[in-house]
Amino acid sequence: MGIIKKCNGVSPQIGKDVFIADTAVLVGDVVIGDSCSIWWGAVVRGDVNSIRIGDRTNIQDGAVIHCTYQKAATKLGNDVSIGHKAIIHGCTVEDMALVGMGAIVMDHAVVQSHAIVAAGAVVLENTVVESGYIYAGVPAKKVKKIEGDLAEVFERTAKNYMMYKDWIED
Repeated sequence: MGIIKKCNGVSPQIGKDVFIADTAVLVGDVVIGDSCSIWWGAVVRGDVNSIRIGDRTNIQDGAVIHCTYQKAATKLGNDVSIGHKAIIHGCTVEDMALVGMGAIVMDHAVVQSHAIVAAGAVVLENTVVESGYIYAGVPAKKVKKIEGDLAEVFERTAKNYMMYKDWIED
């Protein structure tokens, strides 16, 4: 069940039916909702500010979730997917949003519900990633409206990761 560490007297709080891979790390002021998954090599570091993660959210392999001391907490909503090796730092990712592999989302940025941050994108500080759009590039810019099959990617990805976590055996 991963490495779980208290920091400044505060221990991570973990909801029901949560999968935490053996090499995942959780530190300090972290609250994780129900039915989430934290995959191999992911780090959720609430040592300098708070991190709140909603229900059915997945933090994929190698992702880093952190915050900024006395300035920027991190909040992830329900049914959020954080791709492999993404960096989420002192920002808000609302319900049913997706941050792609290797993307970076910086302090005080907001990824609204039903928005996608493309793989490798860099969302600069204070940026709002608008609902219903894909943002890509460095720095991330609005590139495409989410339509058709793309609109189903949020629910499908969240549901798939709930299924994948149940496949893991001790």
